[in-house]
Amino acid sequence: MFRYFNVMNPKITNNKEPLELLGDDALVLASECLRVMGHPTRIRIVEVLLQGEFTVGEVARICRLPAHQTTGHLRLMKNAGLLNSKRSGRSVYYSISDPRLPGLINCIRTNCQCNKQNQEI
Repeated sequence: MFRYFNVMNPKITNNKEPLELLGDDALVLASECLRVMGHPTRIRIVEVLLQGEFTVGEVARICRLPAHQTTGHLRLMKNAGLLNSKRSGRSVYYSISDPRLPGLINCIRTNCQCNKQNQEI
């Protein structure tokens, strides 16, 4: 079966119906988000922050990490625009700013769960 690709119109056809492809801008945004989120600790931190606002110390305790490592992960995600932070006295509170993150976590929960059935395959 032949597939045709038209660079001016990013659709692949298989002589029946065109298949839609993501545009270049969408690919860049998605790959950047996935690159930043491509660490198990960052996925766990986002799971925590989806429950509400937390300080660095609280996130560190929940994730069982040293505060300095937690700070590095939070800073990376904040610089990528995924998180917000606000200072209150000596504490810094972090929260989710990117509306894509709940969907990403749901996708992970739905499609990437390891269970006995998957392990036996």
